[in-house]
Amino acid sequence: METLVIDASIAIKWVVEEEGTDTAVDLRSRFRFVAPELLIPECANILWKKVQRGELTRDEAVLAARLLERAGVDLLPMAGLLEETTSLAIELSHPAYDCAYLIAARRTGSRFVTADTRLLRTIAERASSAIAHLCVSLSDLRKGAH
Repeated sequence: METLVIDASIAIKWVVEEEGTDTAVDLRSRFRFVAPELLIPECANILWKKVQRGELTRDEAVLAARLLERAGVDLLPMAGLLEETTSLAIELSHPAYDCAYLIAARRTGSRFVTADTRLLRTIAERASSAIAHLCVSLSDLRKGAH
């Protein structure tokens, strides 16, 4: 079974109904998942924002966090990613948070899947072919697609 690097835009869809949830949930039966430890605070921040905007109650957010902790994503230590992440962020002129996932994909030799259209646009416009080749959008992995 292939391993994918995922970011928070994918993980959140597993526990909160939003556009792309069905596709993201379908991936769970077809792939294994890995992500930098950064996934944890990023998901927590998304859940917090959803509570602040009235999209989730506190209890719903806490339950979603609990489910995410049990989702079976292998977490990669952030130690050792700083230099490469910083370099890529500067190269792409894009936030380092997102670049950490790209570096994780490069390090593990895995594809990186995201639903973040802004990040995908940046990758298409600015990334080297070596980085761009690792990236795939959630919509490209719909059921039956590889």
